Amino acid sequence: MSRRITLVTGDITAQEVDAIVNAANSSLLGGGGVDGAIHRRGGPAILEECRALRASRYGKGLPTGEAVATTAGRLPARWVIHTVGPVWAAGVDRTPLLRACYANSLRVAAELGTGSVAFPLISAGVYRWPKRDAVVQALDTIRTAAAGVDDVRLVLFDDATRTIADEVYAELGG
Repeated sequence: MSRRITLVTGDITAQEVDAIVNAANSSLLGGGGVDGAIHRRGGPAILEECRALRASRYGKGLPTGEAVATTAGRLPARWVIHTVGPVWAAGVDRTPLLRACYANSLRVAAELGTGSVAFPLISAGVYRWPKRDAVVQALDTIRTAAAGVDDVRLVLFDDATRTIADEVYAELGG
């Protein structure tokens, strides 16, 4: 499979793709950062579907590393794929959970029949994952995941993070 990976600096809520990945909190009910931005711009339809998911399959919240899709509301995408990243902690290896966020989101995207998906850098904000390692885990998982999505964007919030991502992408043979 030849998957095209594009690094983008900017606002994930403005990406014109089939699916946007949300770095959600386990409640699925909105929050800060990427999660809050997606809920604000996407509108109440996203929250309504998230509440329905909480009332049915995810009464205790979405487990870390899992992924689930909802409508994208007013976003320029068809779906939002919600995934809960791990909180970074020194001395505890939660890398498999971070990688699962990307792999499971790609699996859900493929099940939906998407051709394009945009990811934020999961867990690298308030969850404090070191940015360089977050980029390594994201790009390596996106490159090697089995799901059939051809066009993947990694949307970086600022120029400093984009510089890190460009370096890692080149090191991985971009």
